[in-house]
Amino acid sequence: MGNNILLVEDEKNIARFIELELHHENFTVTHHISGRAGLEAAKEQEFDVILLDVMLPELNGIEVCRRIRTFSQIPILLITARDAVMDRVAGLDAGADDYIVKPFAIEELLARIRSVLRRTNRVNEETTKLIFKDITVDTVARTVEVNQENIDLTKTEYDLLVYLIQQKNRVVSRDIILENVWGYMADIETNVVDVFIRHLRFKLPQEMAIHIETVRGVGYVMRE
Repeated sequence: MGNNILLVEDEKNIARFIELELHHENFTVTHHISGRAGLEAAKEQEFDVILLDVMLPELNGIEVCRRIRTFSQIPILLITARDAVMDRVAGLDAGADDYIVKPFAIEELLARIRSVLRRTNRVNEETTKLIFKDITVDTVARTVEVNQENIDLTKTEYDLLVYLIQQKNRVVSRDIILENVWGYMADIETNVVDVFIRHLRFKLPQEMAIHIETVRGVGYVMRE
């Protein structure tokens, strides 16, 4: 594949295992063991994906993710402990695109990496604009404007907004949203959708956010 991966993981055996498998799949891997070193690498080098453990020395992964989001929208995949539900939620709130739970199969990790790369590289070659009331989405530049003011969204937030606009006035379940926005069927909690809906509502002006309606027990709808 030839993509550059930043791996920030302090557990030596896990890091070595991931590195070997990613090299086998033709990824280039840069490895750091501390949150601070990983953050500096993200500032200084170009990567396609960051694999970021939550429990790190110096700076924890959630704080690293939060700081990276102040200067980059690179896809971030968190590596979390099985029982650390709050870490996963906090990580998504901090701007992570996805997470994987230890222990994991390497096939699942590769699938999640491919998925975030597909979302990153998915570009419509035709100049297309989606318009919903005062929201204008340029699907080539991947920009979102409300009343000609730019709205800064992560890649996943952008993909979610585009999907909701494309399905406007149609109620879509959390499972359907996961399948279409995240791009694969995996054992992932549907509350991930709720987290990103909350992100969108927060970032959009109130008069636009209210059009994202919750349908209790079903999912969401972008209602005109």
